[in-house]
Amino acid sequence: MKYPVLIPNIFNFPFTYESDLDLKVGDYVYVPFGKSKITGVIWNEFEKKNKKNFQIKKILKKIEIEPLKKEIITFLNWFSEYNLVPKGMCLKLHLLSGEAVTNYEDENYLAYNKQKFSNKFTLSSDQREIFEEISKKNNKFRVHLLQGTTGSGKTIVYFKHIKQFLEKGHQAMILLPEIGLTAEFENKFEEFFGFSAAVWHSGITPKKKKIIWSGVSSGKINVIIGARSSLFLPFKNLGIIIVDEEHDQSFKQDEGVIYNARDMAIARANFENIPINLVTAVPSIETYANIKKKKYSVSRLTKRYKDANLPSYEIIDLNKNKLDKHSWIANKTLEKVNNHLKKKDQILFFINRRGFAPYALCKKCLNVYSCPNCSINLVYHKQKNKLLCHYCGFQSQLSRNCKKDEVCDFVFSGPGVERIFEEVKLKFPNNKISIFSSDTMNKKSSKKKLEDIVKGKIDILIGTQLISKGFHFPKLNCIVILDIDLNSNGHDLRMAEKNLQLYHQLSGRAGRTGKPAKVYFQTYNSNQNIINQITNPDPFIFLENELKLREKNNLPPYERFVSLILTSSNERSLEKESMDIKKMLSETLNDKILGPVNAPIYRVRRKYRQRLLIRSKKGSNIQKRLSEVLIKYKLPKEIKLTVDVDPITFN
Repeated sequence: MKYPVLIPNIFNFPFTYESDLDLKVGDYVYVPFGKSKITGVIWNEFEKKNKKNFQIKKILKKIEIEPLKKEIITFLNWFSEYNLVPKGMCLKLHLLSGEAVTNYEDENYLAYNKQKFSNKFTLSSDQREIFEEISKKNNKFRVHLLQGTTGSGKTIVYFKHIKQFLEKGHQAMILLPEIGLTAEFENKFEEFFGFSAAVWHSGITPKKKKIIWSGVSSGKINVIIGARSSLFLPFKNLGIIIVDEEHDQSFKQDEGVIYNARDMAIARANFENIPINLVTAVPSIETYANIKKKKYSVSRLTKRYKDANLPSYEIIDLNKNKLDKHSWIANKTLEKVNNHLKKKDQILFFINRRGFAPYALCKKCLNVYSCPNCSINLVYHKQKNKLLCHYCGFQSQLSRNCKKDEVCDFVFSGPGVERIFEEVKLKFPNNKISIFSSDTMNKKSSKKKLEDIVKGKIDILIGTQLISKGFHFPKLNCIVILDIDLNSNGHDLRMAEKNLQLYHQLSGRAGRTGKPAKVYFQTYNSNQNIINQITNPDPFIFLENELKLREKNNLPPYERFVSLILTSSNERSLEKESMDIKKMLSETLNDKILGPVNAPIYRVRRKYRQRLLIRSKKGSNIQKRLSEVLIKYKLPKEIKLTVDVDPITFN
């Protein structure tokens, strides 16, 4: 008998095999493919008829594990069409290194199944009201937003909701935007539920991944806390999905297979016919638009847990409070920080730049050092004493031969966390100071550092936006934002929305235990509108105005954007091909095609990049039409085409 078998490769169709076995859709099988043997899945449709006659090979054997559910197959087919990704590559996201994993002994799953729910967590009247409101909703597909002020206890509300599903024998998936969030979140989860959730992200060992994959498939693991890739796990009986910090742009996978994990989670919930809760302090503009259209329901927690007050704000005008030479912190700011230290408050200096300085310039030859592989400057990291590229990872020693003299004499322009750390260390020599960024929060040390921050062993933190991602620091009551002016510039259509989300999340780290807290903005900007917007306790006011602006200018979510990125090491060939593909799209699609233009970061990893942008009406099924056009278009081998549906960034 003939069977369609999808293999985890670049093909957009299953291959036809034959077997005497009685196989069903979703069965995992071993098949010969070329000179190798590979895992495939019996798919729900045959390949389109090919005029060429190929010898049909035999399926080698069936893998004795739970078959892939039809709902997941439907989801993967839809995922492929929506994101213009070959079906085989979608299957690859599901399989582990091209494998399906057989079951392990039950003892491997014991830690994940000790369901002794804690009773020590009591809900406030507001939390109880929201919990009861969500609980009354049906357990079929629906999207519900749980919006709450930072520190209002949203997590405990949805933990209670998850508990209801676990008691009925269902599984749950909690998506988090950052790997760095999982350690603290794991502890909170175990404290509430009395057992461990399985944690899934790129940093866990291959053996642990195999145990989790098989445990989810067999139903022996109940809860996954994970990053984007959790979406493709073979849950046996998934009952609910939670997307925490749903606004976070880390949910967008922007390399390899490009997709937005939040949107794909909603789609998976739809195909599984189960509820999904989006959770945030400040919703994305798309989520807010869907609330306005009544497509999503919403609950709002407007008070902090135990009625803790939100931080108050003060602006330190740098036009009136001049910075000293070689300083990035005003004397008035230092006075404020000293007052907080006397009260035993923890302090955070926020600057959203890694390293010491974003530019290294030679005073003699005036050369600014840039990456040889990418069209961006190298960032100086003083602790490593190296110049680094934050795109391709290129590293260079600081010592350089000068074009005018023997050796370059460097000056460093602009501040990063390391530079602020040095200044703070100089101003507060008797205090314990630590940097909180992706460079310092590595897998080995981050747990210990988080414990020290929570216990108040660290007096002053210097942090990037990583610190805004949902951490609970009970002693943090003073935040100094050093670069509000730097972040409010640029031509990103999402910049205002990003700032609102970032600074709401950031200010939410302070004053969580009821002690008065303050956020200080250092700024040269005499126009207070930006700060007034991002400090308003009701983010829906800003989102309403932003939505009107988007509608007026036909911007997402009122139009669909599809970005085409062409890359090549041959600059001339790239320019010609970009113009050719623009001409072809203009002739075949009844949509607005913008470009081609050089990408803002024109060269990455020694490849030049050109961008086109398709602006299409919502509901016009641009993906299907574009797919039909691109499948017929023959690109030269040296040109790579990447499609980004619903782009978030335009670098």
